Amino acid sequence: MKHLLFLAARSAWNRKLTLGLTTIAIALSVTLLLGVERLRTEAREGFNHSVNGTDLIIGARTSPVQLMLYAVFHMGEATNNIRWGAFQDVVANPLVAWSVPLSLGDSHHGFPVLGTTSAYFEHFHYGDDQALVFVKGKPFLDTFDAVLGSEVAARLNYRLGDHITLSHGTGTVGLPEHADKPFVVIGILAPTGTPVDRTVHVPLEAITAIHLDWVGGAPMPGFSIPQKFVHKFDLKPKEITAALVGLKSRAAVFRMQRMVDDFGEEPLLAVMPGVALEQLWQVLDVAEKSLLAVSAMVVVVGLSGLVAVILAGLNERRRELAILRAVGARAHEILLLLTLEGLFVTITGIVSGVVLMEMLALMLAPTIQATYGIAMQPSFITLEELKLLGIVLAVGLVASLAPGYRAYRLSLADGLTPRI
Repeated sequence: MKHLLFLAARSAWNRKLTLGLTTIAIALSVTLLLGVERLRTEAREGFNHSVNGTDLIIGARTSPVQLMLYAVFHMGEATNNIRWGAFQDVVANPLVAWSVPLSLGDSHHGFPVLGTTSAYFEHFHYGDDQALVFVKGKPFLDTFDAVLGSEVAARLNYRLGDHITLSHGTGTVGLPEHADKPFVVIGILAPTGTPVDRTVHVPLEAITAIHLDWVGGAPMPGFSIPQKFVHKFDLKPKEITAALVGLKSRAAVFRMQRMVDDFGEEPLLAVMPGVALEQLWQVLDVAEKSLLAVSAMVVVVGLSGLVAVILAGLNERRRELAILRAVGARAHEILLLLTLEGLFVTITGIVSGVVLMEMLALMLAPTIQATYGIAMQPSFITLEELKLLGIVLAVGLVASLAPGYRAYRLSLADGLTPRI
């Protein structure tokens, strides 16, 4: 066996250029396969940790997925709002430790605007129970203060003290503006990799203030309330979009959920973030598996190249293999020799692919974290990744048997007879 391994290594070295290119192709395909798997895993983990430490999310009666989409990801629109009085009745329950009201519906250059209270910056956690951090400034204090997510500040090049105006509704074009009531940027949040990065945060009473002189989604003709006079009005909201709720005891979450679902004054829904996020991720399951399937096909193409290279070299090696047969090598040893060559190239490609994957993860981790919010850090190979590598190795073994069997079928006389 040792002499076959030595012969396989020497033979591969003699054809190092062609086999080297094949090894690179396999390494790149393995890198892609592992990269997609790791990105998929980390994206799912980050997706499921978009909100943490919140026991229930409360909104108007709808599907749990839709409630999560607009309350956490600020996508879509609520089917209905919650009356402010109903919200106060719910959070007055002794089981509730804290609550954060959320009001959505306005935007700024396509970014969603979230009206909330200062409790949001205290209780909203994400990832592994990470709190929001200010890289500049502080939480809002005045009605027309604004706190920007990191992506909003970076893409629009905003700094502390800049003035911004909000648009009525969501979208990017054709929206009426609340131009007479500008906000001052008072804080900028650190990147989180969550929808917080793409959100403009304003005080809850500011949402009421900018709509004082609006009716039916449009400003009242011939009537305007100057910004300096809005504080003379009652800015308490009449309704909100949703609310984040934390309980004094996690054991009471199902009891509180039933109480909200059975609320008699208006139809409400309470969902546990983890359960709803899992349901939401299942919607993306097809795309997730399709991406992994494409990566697997790339690996198959790389291994097909290995078969093609070895088969193409067989014609040139007919005399070499015949001489080996003439000096005593058996047919099954020739089969084993070429199979070992193919496995050697496959294993080298797998190891190179793993090393390349870890190097890319090390170099690109900060960029991926800042841009996409995916914490792709160098780590030990996981069990799922080992399974994928095992499948690659098994397919490489099968691919190596094809040229080996072809050589096994070649007769001794065929290799020693010159072709004219």
